[in-house]
Amino acid sequence: MLELTEEEQLIKQFVGALAEKYGRSYWLACSREGRFTEELWAELAAGGYLGMLVPQEYGGAGLGMKEMAVLLEEMGNQGIPLLLLVVSSVMDVTLIAKHGTEEQKKRYLPALATGRERACFAITEPTAGSNSFRIETLARRDGDSYLLSGQKAFITGANEVDYIMMVTRTTPFDEAEDKREGLSLFLVDPRSAGVELTQQDTQILHPERQFTIFLDDVRVPRESLVGREGMGARYLFDALNPERISAAALGVGLGRYVLGKAVSYARERVVFDVPIGAHQGLQHPMAIAKTHLELAALMARQAATTFDKGGSAGPYSNMAKFAAAEAAIEACDLAIEVHGGAGFTGEMDIITLWPLIRMLRTAPVSREMILNYIGEHVLGLPRSY
Repeated sequence: MLELTEEEQLIKQFVGALAEKYGRSYWLACSREGRFTEELWAELAAGGYLGMLVPQEYGGAGLGMKEMAVLLEEMGNQGIPLLLLVVSSVMDVTLIAKHGTEEQKKRYLPALATGRERACFAITEPTAGSNSFRIETLARRDGDSYLLSGQKAFITGANEVDYIMMVTRTTPFDEAEDKREGLSLFLVDPRSAGVELTQQDTQILHPERQFTIFLDDVRVPRESLVGREGMGARYLFDALNPERISAAALGVGLGRYVLGKAVSYARERVVFDVPIGAHQGLQHPMAIAKTHLELAALMARQAATTFDKGGSAGPYSNMAKFAAAEAAIEACDLAIEVHGGAGFTGEMDIITLWPLIRMLRTAPVSREMILNYIGEHVLGLPRSY
């Protein structure tokens, strides 16, 4: 197991105490009722955990992804993952802290750190898919403002936020000399005229809903531009690598959660006069699943540490996300198998997590795109797409 610092141990203890108060049953109730985990979010805010990545001069703890990954992993261990924590307190905080103006940092970071406000992140579009350079949402200048038009999809918690970090094009793809140029980031109020949110019918049980966002000449002030116009692609991986580390941490935690349920059941369930966990046909697969989860945890730790030190975190972040997703899926599938028919019941609370865990193979970046990245950027193979 990983050796944790004293601060990281305190993080785990905090989440453990939090889970006793707002545990799995609370998380499930919120998910089924379609309401956000406001009480749990408020507790995270009160403990200072929403501002872990916010620099101290803006009211945060000034910690790094290594500590944030411990928080997310432990929330997965307890079966209470929050996706909005990743986009609001990791991705958006990182982008504003690294690339925002001094006025933006003073305006947004203290509010995010204290939970007074929260934000989501919008890059995915129906026509672009995994090719984010081909997004079509366009921001065009109009005096001292920009007018944004386009469509986003699978935007987590868009109905629960005060603003959206919107990835747009300020130069259409077909007009850009370099496809990596011409992307820009804006902070957009979802209550602005011309913004329409439509909830998507995703069959994944979690408190935050997914939304399609329609933008029709949404006027945003020039002060909403994060960083320099057209330079957004250079900023994005400051958020996307932490997102992949976060997904890995959640995957490891959720995998441990369902595997723990399988182990408990295998110790107690007696068939043919012995506990089923005594049979190597179940014992060995559970041992393998545990090994894969802990290997993924080590890679996530390496990715977070490298990111915090300013190193090249892309290879580790992608490998960690890949390893954790596959390990979590393996653990969940095995947990269902160990429980037999009971594994498909709500009472056992395993099948309830299957769609969320399975999603980790596809989002926030697909398994195939990760393998493309590793093939090209780690192994040095020819570009495959």
